[in-house]
Amino acid sequence: MAETLHQGATAQTAKAVCVVVHGRGQTQQDMIDMILSRLEVADVHYVLPKSEGEAWYDAKAVDPLEEGTTRQLDAALDAIGNCIDAARQDGLPLVLIGFSQGACMAAEWLMRGGKVTSAALLTACRVGAVQDDLVRADLAGLPVYTTNGDDDPWIPLWAHRKLVGELSECGARLRMDIFPGRGHEVSDVEIETLSEMLEAAIAGQRALEAAS
Repeated sequence: MAETLHQGATAQTAKAVCVVVHGRGQTQQDMIDMILSRLEVADVHYVLPKSEGEAWYDAKAVDPLEEGTTRQLDAALDAIGNCIDAARQDGLPLVLIGFSQGACMAAEWLMRGGKVTSAALLTACRVGAVQDDLVRADLAGLPVYTTNGDDDPWIPLWAHRKLVGELSECGARLRMDIFPGRGHEVSDVEIETLSEMLEAAIAGQRALEAAS
């Protein structure tokens, strides 16, 4: 995986860590422009991994899982997982955010047993076709925010709804927003919700520190 970028609060001053995974054909700078620059939340250390190529895997999200796609997916999930594990700091809350293909990757990582404090899957679905037998994990009580446009050019609404159903069946505590006519982008409503998630994580950490 290409070099990981770090933004925001330092590791010494942060009260929460947030890993942000970019989409297909994007860079870490795109995530900074689309998301981080619009968040007005202090005390967060942001960690931004980067895929080796133009995408984490070459196929479309809803294409059948063939051997080559599975191999690329496994390698990318390993890389993202290693980045997330390296980002963990002394028990600080860890929030996972993904956009588009990055959100699909975040969803697959959670469904393989990845552990975080909360997650936001912005324009997301499972990776694989309807007929693929996709792995699921116990997500009991995990706060997950999922979004999609009603006519998104990359993530079909039916695929997003399938993801939501599976997350619910796995026990996640869900909030879902569907945005009519929204482009392939991050809306102000999504930014507001991300801010609330990060602020909740920070408040929880401060409460733990005050009680210790």
